[in-house]
Amino acid sequence: MISDLKITLIQSSLFWENKEKNLEQFSDKIDSVKEPTDLIILPEMFTTGFSMNTKTLAEPLNGATLSWLKKKAVQKSAAITGSFVCEENGKYFNRLIWMNADATYSIYDKRHLFRMGDENNNYSSGNKKLIVELKGWKICPLICYDLRFPVWSRNEKGINNYDLLIYVANWPERRAHAWKTLLLARAIENQCYIAGVNRVGEDYNAIMHSGDSAVINAKGDIVSNIKAYQEITETIILKKHELTDFRKQFPVLLDADDFEITN
Repeated sequence: MISDLKITLIQSSLFWENKEKNLEQFSDKIDSVKEPTDLIILPEMFTTGFSMNTKTLAEPLNGATLSWLKKKAVQKSAAITGSFVCEENGKYFNRLIWMNADATYSIYDKRHLFRMGDENNNYSSGNKKLIVELKGWKICPLICYDLRFPVWSRNEKGINNYDLLIYVANWPERRAHAWKTLLLARAIENQCYIAGVNRVGEDYNAIMHSGDSAVINAKGDIVSNIKAYQEITETIILKKHELTDFRKQFPVLLDADDFEITN
């Protein structure tokens, strides 16, 4: 029997381009999670904020951030995920790390780069989606602007590629309505749980972030209690039987359209 999944969302402000302070604050926030959890989710670019200063901030994959993630995952006996600025073969990536509790890991490079913030001119795009497994759950982690592109996240016809879809983000307050609406849409159309983890606070460019992090079930119900603008950590239990039962009672994905993504 597949068990329920306990996930912990950390909605936090970020210190601009200051890896040491960000790693210190997230160490404290993770250490403050006293109850057992299976997965801890951090925001996009959690070590720096959403910066285009790639040459100064980028680190190799096997750098300080990866070492820190390994240490914290082992300490908490939980998977941890979030993205950072990574350099590989002379290219820069907004790279998500999925760190397992045994210090093994997988990566996902953000596919859709936010051109209005010049991300497309400073980073290289990824072209491979990541599906991981945790306690029998299939999970697809994506990054911020990916949320606007439903084909990339689509659960395939009759397959249910994943049970939980994650978005880590630095999504501005001025477009909070789009963030909240699209999270609901992705949950309903893919018949899955959604976990959206966004930062709060103002960044160096005077852009305010309201957070609005949330967990949403396959029916589109918000099942978390995170408040906007607040630094808050919340652990939520995802019920696998509720998801499975709903998919059986209302199998809309059997009527989904076939499609193919080309790179």
